[in-house]
Amino acid sequence: MSFNLEALGVWTEPKRFTVERERIAAYAAATNDPIAEHRSGDLAPPVFAVVPAFEPGAEAVLAVAPPELLMMLVHGEQDFFYHRPIVPGMELLTRSAPLGIRQTSAGVVVAVKSETRTPDDDLVNEQWMSTFFRGAQGETTTGEQAPGHALAEDVRGTEPVGEAKQHVDSDQTTRYAEPSGDHNPIHLDPDFAKAVGLPGIINHGLCTMAFASHAVLGLAEADPRNLERLAVRFARPVLPGQDISTRTWGAGGGSFVFETSSDTDVVVIKDGLAAFRSA
Repeated sequence: MSFNLEALGVWTEPKRFTVERERIAAYAAATNDPIAEHRSGDLAPPVFAVVPAFEPGAEAVLAVAPPELLMMLVHGEQDFFYHRPIVPGMELLTRSAPLGIRQTSAGVVVAVKSETRTPDDDLVNEQWMSTFFRGAQGETTTGEQAPGHALAEDVRGTEPVGEAKQHVDSDQTTRYAEPSGDHNPIHLDPDFAKAVGLPGIINHGLCTMAFASHAVLGLAEADPRNLERLAVRFARPVLPGQDISTRTWGAGGGSFVFETSSDTDVVVIKDGLAAFRSA
């Protein structure tokens, strides 16, 4: 069950994606997005950037990971770098590549990078997806790793900018699956989720990330068009029906750090970072 190291650095063929107003609006509605421009479909929410990258990103993971371990895969981290906003009518081309593997005591992390461009080769965004294969052992750490975004421990002892509370609806996962394109059964089939060791269906990590992004944008009183980077580490799953709370701290230089906890006081998103360019 070894990983295919020869696939490292090999990019997928670019996947074309047409941005439709209805798809943006559906994604915003599926993530309970409160921002009017997102809900109308005039401007894509920050986490929507994953939608054009979903298929090529999955292809990149499959190129390096043994099929026997796919059921042990969890989404470890997501890190977006934004160069321009996504709006209706754009034609996008996205390619992805597995760039690095890292052995940990609990499993193997595969770092996948995606690049989304216009047909004229203008860079729209870059993103890193770290996938974690629970229990995998015996690999050598090699290749390029995803950039760091750890929250400094001393920050938690300071006064936050604010805290935003949100509710994850009981039907959140079924509503999110279609506009996101992510129909993984751990989010939709309770029996399957329990069979792989989960307590039941869990919220999509990127849906939880979208919730956190709404909270940070509101607390920072920031224009989403000026968002330059958005990164999180997924620490624990969120269950449909739970309440979550995001605390945000100013980090200077137009940056904010944050973490999200569930109503059972479990941290579900760690090492959150939102950086904004000057208006």
